[in-house]
This record gives sequence, C-alpha cells and structure tokens, in this order.
Amino acid sequence: MTFSEENYLKTIYHLTSSSNREVSTNEIAEMIATKASSVTDMLRKLAEKDLLNYKKYQGVSLTEKGKLSAKMIVRKHRLWEVFLVEKLNFSWDEVHDIAEQLEHIKSEQLINKLDDFLGNPTEDPHGDPIPDAYGKIIKTEKLLLSELPQNQTGICVGVKDSSTEFLKYLNKNQIALGTKIEILTKEAFDLSLKIKVENHRINYF
Repeated sequence: MTFSEENYLKTIYHLTSSSNREVSTNEIAEMIATKASSVTDMLRKLAEKDLLNYKKYQGVSLTEKGKLSAKMIVRKHRLWEVFLVEKLNFSWDEVHDIAEQLEHIKSEQLINKLDDFLGNPTEDPHGDPIPDAYGKIIKTEKLLLSELPQNQTGICVGVKDSSTEFLKYLNKNQIALGTKIEILTKEAFDLSLKIKVENHRINYF
C-alpha cells in the first residue's frame, strides 16, 4: 500500500472503531482535509483491494482485511511513540508527527523486534491501546475526568485529546499519565471543574 492508502485506512479505522458505524465520504474528507471527490477515488481503490466496503452515496466500513491492516498501522505508530518517549526522552507532546512518518515502515520483523525490545507494551504514552501482532487489543475501562464524582480521586490513565496544544497545556499544569487528580467542585453552570493535582496544586478545567 502507498502512504496515502495507509492514511485513509487509519482515518476510517479511527472514525469507526468506537462505534462500528459506517462513515460518510464527507467525514473522511474533513478528517484528511481534502476534497470529497479525491476521497471517492481513493475509496474505490481500497474497495478493489478488498480493504473496505464502499457503495456510492452509502456509508463506508472496513472489511476484516482492512481492519487488520489498519490495526497494524496503528500498532506501528503507537510502538514508535513508546520508543521515542521511553528510549529517546521525547515528551508526549512531541512524538505524534514523528510517529506519523515512522508508521509507514514496512518491515514486520522490525516492528515485532521493537515490540519485544520495549517489553510488549499494551498502551502508548497517551494511554491508547496498542494492538498486538495479531490485531488483538486489550482495552481497560476508563472514565472521563468530568464523569468522576465530586470529592473522588482518580489517576490519569489516558487523554481523549492528544493534540500537541492540549498535551502542552497538561504539561504546564503538571498532569501526565499516573497523576492523581481529586475533584473538589463541579460548577453546574458550565460543568467546569476545580481540581487538586497530586495533593499540592489546584487547577480549573
């Protein structure tokens, strides 16, 4: 597959993985920031390779072959993120764009050795699950911070938004994976939170 084909597969996978729904051409075009006509051409190519189910004016979904291919791309991306953070001391807000380039490396042997070298991690630096070599994913139950009851304490195990800007915001507030956060108050007006971070800082979200 070309880089572009892999990017489309990964995009469709991310759009459908949480709900198993079909997605529209316009949704894909918005995610990739391209014209709907360009998306249509690519969807036809991927359908011809039995990587997705596509009919004009209907939703798009991945075939089993397409899901496995997409998971392998996601696997590479997240393993490289772990490597960059744990072995090269990048911060979690710096690794996404680099991993976007590294995820297109074709060598399955390299990725499997990388996985073993890292100790077969099940989550990336942002708390997202890493598929194994067979596409299996171990998922853990998580609550959004906003869903945690008042006066309860939780541990940060992942982020819903992994954009560089948001991760830098968390860094500034000394929040990372493993950080203990207590909900002090919830504002009924706008659902903003007053929180205590690691028993020594109070922030507003």
